[in-house]
Amino acid sequence: MTDSDAMAEDPASRQQSARNADAGHARQTTAAGFPIEARRVTQVGWGVLAAVAVAILTTSWTGDWRTVLILAVSSIFLLLAVWLSRHDRAEQAAVLMLITLTASISYMLFQNQGVRGEAITALPAILVVAGMFGRRRLFLAILVTILAVLSALVIANVQGWHVNVVRPVTVATLINLFAVMLMTAFYVWLMAADLRLALARLKTENDRIRESHARIDVLAHHDSLTGLPNRVLARDRFEQAVALAQRSGHRVALIYLDLDDFKTINDSLGHATGDLLLCQVANRIADAVRASDTVSRQGGDEFLMVLGGLTDGEAAATTSVKIIEKLSAPIEVNGLELSVTCSLGIALYPQNGVDFDTVLKNADVAMYQAKEAGGNAYRFYDSQMIGDVVETLHLISGIRSALARGEFRLHYQPQYELKTGRIIGAEALIRWRHPDLGLLPPGKFIPIAERSGLINGIGAWVLKEACMQAKQWQQAGLTHLVVSVNVSPVQFRRDEIEREVTDALLAARLSPSSIELELTESLLIAESSHLSPLLGRLRALGVRFSIDDFGTGYSNLGYLKRFEVERLKIDQSFVHHMTDDPNAAGIVRAIIEMAHSLNLELVAEGIEDLATLNQLIGLGCEFGQGFHWSPALPPEEFFDFVRKHQDA
Repeated sequence: MTDSDAMAEDPASRQQSARNADAGHARQTTAAGFPIEARRVTQVGWGVLAAVAVAILTTSWTGDWRTVLILAVSSIFLLLAVWLSRHDRAEQAAVLMLITLTASISYMLFQNQGVRGEAITALPAILVVAGMFGRRRLFLAILVTILAVLSALVIANVQGWHVNVVRPVTVATLINLFAVMLMTAFYVWLMAADLRLALARLKTENDRIRESHARIDVLAHHDSLTGLPNRVLARDRFEQAVALAQRSGHRVALIYLDLDDFKTINDSLGHATGDLLLCQVANRIADAVRASDTVSRQGGDEFLMVLGGLTDGEAAATTSVKIIEKLSAPIEVNGLELSVTCSLGIALYPQNGVDFDTVLKNADVAMYQAKEAGGNAYRFYDSQMIGDVVETLHLISGIRSALARGEFRLHYQPQYELKTGRIIGAEALIRWRHPDLGLLPPGKFIPIAERSGLINGIGAWVLKEACMQAKQWQQAGLTHLVVSVNVSPVQFRRDEIEREVTDALLAARLSPSSIELELTESLLIAESSHLSPLLGRLRALGVRFSIDDFGTGYSNLGYLKRFEVERLKIDQSFVHHMTDDPNAAGIVRAIIEMAHSLNLELVAEGIEDLATLNQLIGLGCEFGQGFHWSPALPPEEFFDFVRKHQDA
């Protein structure tokens, strides 16, 4: 046990340990491993002394002073044995007691009536005591000594070398017999009591071991948090269901479930709240399936359902819909109402595999596709999915090494003041020059990087690279440009984003006012309590903020006022259709009017023709970007483009 483990013990445990230690001082063990209790040795010692005292009295009555002397000397040694036992030296006390009794009884047999005297009845009692407390060798030595003494007495009497005189039976004889018999009965009773206690302890220990085995079996096959079966038991249930399906011709379904965005809840509200939520989710899933089905927890926020006896996949789909509906209702945890959604993947035996591992893998692939589709849905496994998953895994592997190999590039799309046509800034857009797939746009790999957690390294590199490039342009004479950088919501859920921004600015020796961070609406809604002080600190440095793709998320006036952003970027899906869709034009007009009422600037994304540009100018939009002027360009081409535009 380590020091920290010892400190973690509760006081009751420490007191029990102390009592056990004290008890350990009071007992030693025989060669067979059984404990010698000082208390028992003391009890036997007092019992022997009582019998010896009776013998001294009766022998004094008959006038046999030589025997009285022997008994008195024996009493001294017996008192010494009692003293030793009371001072935690039980084994030495037992040895002294046995030797004293054997020697004194042997002497009295030789001097008195031999094998016809009442002293012979004490020999079985000595063997009982030897059996209780003596080591094996001592017990055998006592037994051999007694047999030798008896043999010597009998032979001596038969040969006439030493003939013991038989005295008449008296009341003293009866008293001595009673004393020896009572002492022997006392020893036998003590042995029986110890045996009963040992059997009771053995039964208790056996019960404890059986309970421990039962608990171990539960822990080995069940999840400790929710009490649901774990993967080991789910595998066993699946194999049982398959055995039944092979006889009946039915199908077996595995439904793999993963909660959507559970990590956000866990990180923001704490693991204790997350655990309580998982327990309630487990209960709701169990309520949505049949009693014959198995619900297991795979770990984290992943669950697995085993459905047997199916005629087709329709029952699995129905169960998946029921689970989605059950989980869609708010869940109250610690006074908070939480909403969770889930993604489910379904794979069937035997169509999608004939063993547990294969069917489970395919259900996992299908679940991943449901999550790719936006979550809160289910998907059946399709063999085509494997190709998509393999491609995603290759991209994840490539992203890990792309930074080290310098495969990422930043391209810059110019931003214009619409009325004057002046270039006022640029949006930094990442590209990946993949060694096999060529130049990949951000939409191809950024979502994958966000789901895998690799976006943090990419985001830090983009900030640093954009700041360096802005500084180079300023040194080359483009002093008025503001570079906009997209920041992933995943980056803001870490505590390092503030340090990454300040480090990038310091490394480039760039003024914070030359950088604008583009945030998403979903980030501002979901992380409002955490973001407000963070954005305030960055704004105090001089960093500007805009909301990207405005109008596609949870647009409302509340968070716009609370976070005090400088600009809104109208999503290109509205801008593209302004000239041919009155609804799109109406949405753009409403966004512009709302932004102006809040003293916010506007940037229209995706301007591709002159008609759209003129309509936006007429509505009062200040800035814009799009293919009407230029796509995103590499840094050198962007610099030349701006220079030519200025010269014109």
